[in-house]
Amino acid sequence: MLLKLILAFTLLPIVEIYLLIKLGSFIGAFNTVLIVIFTAILGGYLSKTEGTKTFSQIRWNLNHGKIPTEDLLDALLIFIAGAVFLTPGFITDIAGLILLIPTSRKHIKHLLRKKFEQKIQRDYIDVTHY
Repeated sequence: MLLKLILAFTLLPIVEIYLLIKLGSFIGAFNTVLIVIFTAILGGYLSKTEGTKTFSQIRWNLNHGKIPTEDLLDALLIFIAGAVFLTPGFITDIAGLILLIPTSRKHIKHLLRKKFEQKIQRDYIDVTHY
């Protein structure tokens, strides 16, 4: 896990800078900066819109006595998308956009649920062996 974090915080920024430089040399530095600013504004707007919908759904579920587990996962993914959009770069913007699209978020939630279940199973097996 530590290796993945180190790679994410070293390789990803290097690749992002490389892509920004390449695009800047192709379309110009000013246009590249405009694109980065535009995607940050668009990402903030989409995050706010999706987050507002999700929090309304959480509130509705709570008011009707339902546990909003799916909506809480949505809120977490939307929060991560908003944070990722703050990072200048195209890879992070694509990742943020993927997290904001409800259909792709549904698949990501499914993968997260499977990972959580595997972790719970592994921890349960570890605890029962003592």
